[in-house]
Amino acid sequence: QVQLVESGGGLVQAGGSLRLSCKASGIFFGLYTMGWYRQAPGKQRELVASMTTGGITNYVDSVKGRFSVSRVDAKNTVYLQMDSLKPEDTAVYHCNAHRPMNGQDYWGQGTQVTVSP
Repeated sequence: QVQLVESGGGLVQAGGSLRLSCKASGIFFGLYTMGWYRQAPGKQRELVASMTTGGITNYVDSVKGRFSVSRVDAKNTVYLQMDSLKPEDTAVYHCNAHRPMNGQDYWGQGTQVTVSP
């Protein structure tokens, strides 16, 4: 059974930091591109950051220079370090595991991030 379990969300003031973690089980972690998506109320889900198995990263423009994605394959875990948080970063953040070879996708349940002004 595949599970992606996020943690680290919460309430923070603008300018603060949070670190999200996502631990995967039931998959061969090293075969998957790991990503973080977010969905704010009334908005579509968007890709925030991702890291391939080779360590190539991708960020949405709005978080470049503020967020950093990393992974530790030995721990089956991907992280999202979020600094200089803004109220517009408020959303539910979901972890995603994507296998490029066959398009297989798995999702976590999400963790709420709320940034107060």
